[in-house]
Amino acid sequence: MQAVQISLLLVFPALAIVGALKDLTSYTIPNWISLALIAAFVPAALAVGAPLPVVGLCLAAGLGGLLLGMGMFAAGWIGGGDGKLFAVCALWLGWPAVLPFMLYTGLAGGALTLAILALRSAWLAPALAGGPAWIRKLGTEGGDLPYGVAIAVGALAAFPQGALAHGILG
Repeated sequence: MQAVQISLLLVFPALAIVGALKDLTSYTIPNWISLALIAAFVPAALAVGAPLPVVGLCLAAGLGGLLLGMGMFAAGWIGGGDGKLFAVCALWLGWPAVLPFMLYTGLAGGALTLAILALRSAWLAPALAGGPAWIRKLGTEGGDLPYGVAIAVGALAAFPQGALAHGILG
């Protein structure tokens, strides 16, 4: 039974990584990733035997994440896919792991910003010219930031503290 539980729990980090890679290479996070994470949440919660109050707190964290993600999208800080990924990560992590998730995401976002600024510096421009299209796009001055990468890093860092993983991994 534990193999089934772990397999269902691994859907979360696997899809978070896929979302980060898609965002990094195309500046989009497909809707199927968020939808798959939503669909996999209930079977994972049932498999680990999460009590109803824990599931309720996860749903509340997901709703709070959705509202926060919509606000950040409306402010122009993140893209729509980033906001949806943020919300489903909050859903999977639940309370209280959503707090370190937000902290880790913010720290990863700062590190990502510094890395992209370094990539966009004039001294790296010649090296980027011969690189793949997605690297050249990352190096474009004034371009967007693939914040899904920071969200995935924050989610992976907080995952062991998450409501569903805590009972299995903790």
